[in-house]
Amino acid sequence: MFNLQCGCLFQIFSFVVLAHFTYLLLGATVFQILEREAERNSRNHFQVEKLHFLANYTCLDGPALEKFVQVILDAWEKGVNPSGNSTSPSNWDFSSSFFFAGTVVTTIGYGNLSPSTVSGQVFCVLYALCGIPLNLAFLKQLGKCLTIHLGHLERRMVSIVPHKALAVSLFFITGSLLFLVIPSLLFSYVEGWTFGEGFYYAFITLSTIGFGDYVVGNDPGKEYISLYRSLAGIWIIFALAWLALILNMGARVMEHVVVLTQPGFKKQQEEEEV
Repeated sequence: MFNLQCGCLFQIFSFVVLAHFTYLLLGATVFQILEREAERNSRNHFQVEKLHFLANYTCLDGPALEKFVQVILDAWEKGVNPSGNSTSPSNWDFSSSFFFAGTVVTTIGYGNLSPSTVSGQVFCVLYALCGIPLNLAFLKQLGKCLTIHLGHLERRMVSIVPHKALAVSLFFITGSLLFLVIPSLLFSYVEGWTFGEGFYYAFITLSTIGFGDYVVGNDPGKEYISLYRSLAGIWIIFALAWLALILNMGARVMEHVVVLTQPGFKKQQEEEEV
């Protein structure tokens, strides 16, 4: 029965994974086509303005400084890093576009990059309308797989050590190492962050808070491998399912504590379900 259940679930999961990643690849391609040329024009315009500023304002005064600051802000809003130059890596190459597509469907939304063209903005809205439900379906199926394997792990562990909490602890520790600790170390090494900053970025990203104060692959002074941001996007998608399962387990524990301390809470829940 267990093998049959796993087989059916695996078929559904495989289909959802294929659909999900096909959708991400499609989104990455379209975003790249729609936004890369506009980014190139904005970057060239900023470089011209910067050279013009340096040539005409040898001594900074208040209005000149304000004008240049406004140019910098305009460039930043269009995804052009002011500290780079016209030869800096594009924010809309395929790898970065794939990463951006992943942040759209997962609703992370760092805020450091967004479509600047009308066609890109319209596509982003339509893409999110279809992509967010697809991502939720993917996370749901992945969560089911993790739950089944967690139950199987519990049965195997109980046969060795009769403590269910041990299996849950093993699942939590393994997932923490795989999805939080090791990625944090890698991000710290590649980005030049401290481990605390890397861990902070990983958790803020996976919890979909997404402040945008730390974003991988965003330093114009570093040369990243071409697939760096794409791999980060894949990490986000799978790690989200693990963290969602952990948070769901935490919510159940809290509900159980509330039921134990407030007996009327369970009766109220039963009445609401009826």
